[in-house]
Amino acid sequence: MSDTPQPQPLLEDEALERLDEYLESDHVDPDALDLISAHGFLVALAVAPSEIESATWIAELFQGEPAFADDAERSEILGLLERLRHNAIDTLEQGGLPELPFDTALDGLAPEETPIGDWCAGFMEGVFLDEASWFEHDEETVATLLLPFMALSGLFEDEPDMAELATDTARLQSLVDQLPELVLDLYLHYRVPPETPKPMPRKKKPAARRPGKHGGKR
Repeated sequence: MSDTPQPQPLLEDEALERLDEYLESDHVDPDALDLISAHGFLVALAVAPSEIESATWIAELFQGEPAFADDAERSEILGLLERLRHNAIDTLEQGGLPELPFDTALDGLAPEETPIGDWCAGFMEGVFLDEASWFEHDEETVATLLLPFMALSGLFEDEPDMAELATDTARLQSLVDQLPELVLDLYLHYRVPPETPKPMPRKKKPAARRPGKHGGKR
């Protein structure tokens, strides 16, 4: 049996449907993130090495100040977004995997033509919000862990490495399948101190043989 934990949903279906309804409404700027992108964005905020003020990420998600019908709707929608982020933190803190709210099969399509690409683009938007802190320590490891998100997002398709990867459908599907575990790897990277090699015990030198009482020549 595999020891890999089953991914956990970060919000129940009814809550996701309510968010989807609002984010697709006329109350929201056309350039605002949709539900799938917002999910990726909030998961990235859960992973982020430093806390982002809610006013900052709300403005980024909605591309400005969203219009709410009343205070009750404001509390409802912002509360659902905050709960998704906190649930992601709780899941990752316990070593769990976040469930992705879409079908993860590419079925021969380019990732950016599917919800997979939208989710990864949203995740990268969360990274861009405080990019310096993500790459502050061990830049090479972070870049390696983020590469699948970058490749699948479609935001970097003009880069030569990404263009080559875009033609390898089997590799792309493998990257999609790894996304929940990569999220957890990134979360742990920022919170679990790297193991330091244990000092090797010094080998004892054999004690010098001392001449016995009668060891000397007479």
